[in-house]
Amino acid sequence: MKEGRARTYIRLLFSALRAFYRFLVERHGLKVNPLLAVQLPKTEKKLPLLLTVKQVEELLSAPGRMKRSKQAPAWIAARDVAIMELFYSSGLRLQELVNLDVPDLDPYSESVRVLGKGRKERVCPVGAPALEAIQIYRHQAGVSSGPLFVSKLRRRLSPRSVWLLLKKYLRETNIPIALSPHKLRHSFATHLLDNGADLRSVQSLLGHASLSTTQIYTHVTTERLKKAYNEAHPRA
Repeated sequence: MKEGRARTYIRLLFSALRAFYRFLVERHGLKVNPLLAVQLPKTEKKLPLLLTVKQVEELLSAPGRMKRSKQAPAWIAARDVAIMELFYSSGLRLQELVNLDVPDLDPYSESVRVLGKGRKERVCPVGAPALEAIQIYRHQAGVSSGPLFVSKLRRRLSPRSVWLLLKKYLRETNIPIALSPHKLRHSFATHLLDNGADLRSVQSLLGHASLSTTQIYTHVTTERLKKAYNEAHPRA
């Protein structure tokens, strides 16, 4: 398997096998779990793909360039802009975003209250463009209570629906990246670090329990700095 399979695949498969043998030990009298001694390959640390600031701007302008279908309400494009603006503005996880209710957003303090992993609550700042986009969407859609982001049937938007809308708008751009909500989160973190934010602040904004989880973004920033140095310095 090591010769032809990815390390993550191997680790996932053996995790299932170990659980199965643990079940046999606990319930069916197997004396030894034979997989406990197997040494698994370490996972490869891949740097996250992300969008440049210019690419983010191109993506955010995509809804305005698309022709609206006759079946879709007029406020759908405004909602989609608000979703993407908030993703990039606050670095939310996909589930955190779709779980938002109207009272979670406080336009006066320019923040949003988020319930993250492990039901840990945090408050994230929201930038002026995102607040304006959300205000326009809510006014057009008449959303005053309940879920913040709703479908055309007025139900809470599903994570899958957000995936599909991002893919739809990506097709309107020249961005050569398979876009996901998490890549907007990666871009949010990296652009903050690029512009001087400290690692602890970014950790808090992302809702990471461990600083080591956030530190991968410092590697991204270092790679970007190296590239800029090599392209610009006369003695690089």
